[in-house]
Amino acid sequence: MCGIIGYTGSLDARDIILNGLEQLEYRGYDSAGITLRDGDKSFTKKKAGPVSILRKHCNTDEALGFNCGLGHTRWATHGGVSDVNSHPHIAGNVSLIHNGIIENYHSISKDYGFEDELISDTDSEVAARLINHFYNGDPYDAIKKAVAVIKGSYAFCIIFNDIPDKIFCVRQVSPLVATHADEGSFVASDVTAIISYTNRYFVVPEERIITLTAEGITICDFDGIPEEPDMLEVNWNVESAQKNGYPHYMLKEIHEQPDSLRSTIMPRLKKNIPDFTEDGISDEIFINCNKISIIACGTAMYAGMVGKYMMEPLLKIPVSVNIASEYRYENPILDENTLVIVISQSGETIDTLAALRLAKEYGAKTLSIVNVKGSTIARESDYVFYTHAGPEIAVASTKAYTVQLASLYLIGCRMALVRGKYTPAIAALFTAKLLESIPAINKILLNNSEIKDAAKHIMNATDVFFIGRGLDYAFSLEGSLKLKEISYIHAEAYAAGELKHGTIALIEENTPVVALATQDQIFSKTISNIREVKARGAFVILITKENAVVSDDVYDIHFTVPMKYDRFTVFPVAVIMQLLAYYTSDLKGHDVDKPRNLAKSVTVE
Repeated sequence: MCGIIGYTGSLDARDIILNGLEQLEYRGYDSAGITLRDGDKSFTKKKAGPVSILRKHCNTDEALGFNCGLGHTRWATHGGVSDVNSHPHIAGNVSLIHNGIIENYHSISKDYGFEDELISDTDSEVAARLINHFYNGDPYDAIKKAVAVIKGSYAFCIIFNDIPDKIFCVRQVSPLVATHADEGSFVASDVTAIISYTNRYFVVPEERIITLTAEGITICDFDGIPEEPDMLEVNWNVESAQKNGYPHYMLKEIHEQPDSLRSTIMPRLKKNIPDFTEDGISDEIFINCNKISIIACGTAMYAGMVGKYMMEPLLKIPVSVNIASEYRYENPILDENTLVIVISQSGETIDTLAALRLAKEYGAKTLSIVNVKGSTIARESDYVFYTHAGPEIAVASTKAYTVQLASLYLIGCRMALVRGKYTPAIAALFTAKLLESIPAINKILLNNSEIKDAAKHIMNATDVFFIGRGLDYAFSLEGSLKLKEISYIHAEAYAAGELKHGTIALIEENTPVVALATQDQIFSKTISNIREVKARGAFVILITKENAVVSDDVYDIHFTVPMKYDRFTVFPVAVIMQLLAYYTSDLKGHDVDKPRNLAKSVTVE
């Protein structure tokens, strides 16, 4: 979850590292630190708080004139938020930054006698001291011996005091990418930190030691055998990772959804029918499975819930949605006839990765839906369906969610076609309806002032409830998550038909209820449920299709979505709920892009 950047080259390292940390701050913003090296000179500064605070303390001549350095922005795991717990950690000859969790740090500290030497409360300092303990002038030997002792996940970047112009890196699970450009060599936890210099990079292989110098990068395994990197290219430019005039990344990314959907859907259509030939995805995995298991966390899991409600009645096979963090401990029922679909924006979500590995042990075929090329989940899956959302910087996911939905819809349609549930004509009609969601989203975006007004009725609430039935219930799960994670208002989603079984006891005068009623088959029943909460004083924000006929005594605010077909209303509905959460958070004065206690990419358990 932490942000890492390292640089060695011909330019001044301070600004490269600080600018990179600002690009990575969405990965963790509890504290930040920097260490710079040049010959016998060194400069280290670590501060709790955002990168902007660190930058002020580095705005000094003392921090200039360095050509090599490391930077880190932290999401606290072991040890509270403080200057001393910030990275880098320095022990003897070693300066180290770390992303991950060392599970046996306590026993290492005890076994090697570090307990009385520790300055911080972190597991990362223990790693620095362990590497220093083994260091005798040979960095490869020290790193190799240390990682043989360490259990857990890690991405380490290390500078040795007597080799001040080189950076050594090693990783296990936690992500790292690296590249060499005209300006020098770079390593980072995400390409957003290095895209200003080059669009070419490689994913640092696990259990390999890479060495960065001003002249280039070398890779070798633990036996010293050199390897060549597998180079990748970023298909977006640096402007894509900027706000471009929007007050927040989240609002920008909400507005980017029509383009993201086009980029994800259109390359997969041949004669208006989903075709995954270019993705290398075989129809065989769709034909030969007798059940589907969707595994994900958070927003991605709620995309999976929509996928289940869409796929199960269409394909007539069981579809389960599994919380990735629980999956390994549930003794899952799956075999070689199960299609496991794992969903992760970053492709590095550690719980999802662990679940993927377990599914492969069971012999299941795995298909991942990810947004980051070359990510660990993408590399370890049997098949990969890349979404084309571009970089998503705001912690609260928006465009990644809608392209994940689009991916599941395309997969569902392709499966229906190859399993004989759809004719080519019906499959083409399905994709035509899917594409209609793009102008529907544009219409919502052009008329969002009413949504901002609705947020004023929510911003001071203690509780907000989302209700719906069928697909609407699946939609509401993500709506409630968006609101709670960036506005800090308690929000919950309930199946509307369950109100009478306990939930309705929570409704008081003026309690906001966001009610979804976009499904024709159960529209009248949902309206009856809404009347139940309205009769008890709820303030109802109702979302229906444009053609819905509903009495104005059922709602206080009414939004409509310009869609004819039930199955596809999720796309404009998602945008309404994203904007409602965004404006509520903004009106409350919160940092929309960096909600408290959260980080974008969850790479630790």
